Amino acid sequence: MSLTSVQLAPKLSTASIKKSWDVYTAFDWPETLPEDNWYMSPELMSLYGTEYFDSLSEAQQKKLSFTELCNFFSLVLQGERPLVQGLAHRLYLKTTEPPVSDYLHHFIDEENKHMIMFGMFLNRYFGKVYPEKKVTIPREYAKGEEDVAFLCKALVVEEYGEYYNVVMWHDKSLHPLVSEINRVHHFDETRHLAFGRARLVETFNEKSKNWSSDELQGFRDWLAAYLKSSWGDYYNPTMYKDAGLEDGYNLRQMALEHGRAHREKASEVLVNLLVENQILEHAPEL
Repeated sequence: MSLTSVQLAPKLSTASIKKSWDVYTAFDWPETLPEDNWYMSPELMSLYGTEYFDSLSEAQQKKLSFTELCNFFSLVLQGERPLVQGLAHRLYLKTTEPPVSDYLHHFIDEENKHMIMFGMFLNRYFGKVYPEKKVTIPREYAKGEEDVAFLCKALVVEEYGEYYNVVMWHDKSLHPLVSEINRVHHFDETRHLAFGRARLVETFNEKSKNWSSDELQGFRDWLAAYLKSSWGDYYNPTMYKDAGLEDGYNLRQMALEHGRAHREKASEVLVNLLVENQILEHAPEL
């Protein structure tokens, strides 16, 4: 039988204390990064597998791998900002059990370290962080729906990112700094994911039992759309322009049309969790 989030929280707090690290001393930051390195595993790159990608020289592919990595790091950083805000808001609420509040301090601390880590890389070697593209549209929530939606948003950032982290951590062709950043991020995220998955299922089961059929369907429609729109951020026209490629918007459309199988594979763990727990009725089109 799976542990509840309250049962998990003390174990995760103990692990966080044991595995605590200093973001300012954890990495050796070179003055510059060489242009002839791979920075994102080719199979993760948005244009990989297209005739266009194959037509690029290796130097162009490597340059694109750098801007795609910077887009990925920016996405994770931008996704973790509202996550930290939401976690801080939930500290010491009447509905937040003491062991969970204790763990949320570690969760917030680790996410803050991640934002510093990604920000340091981006500012040192890229000179900017890609801005967040999502537009928040105010809407009415059913009772408890906002809490469920927050947990879903958190898992989307972390589950998508985890797939990329694991691939790049193990890819020996990448610059060692990139592999190390992905490794460090992965090991913290395994704890966040364990907590987030358990907390989402519990919260959905508790809150959704009082929703009407229309409210439940409205939530499911929103979640399916959110899963898809979050993938859209991985196809940033500006990263193509920054890599010296022309017509970024058409490249984005090409990559989106070609990349469905990749998106489904990278989303498989999250989508299975959502469907198996009836948070979604079926896998959405990504």
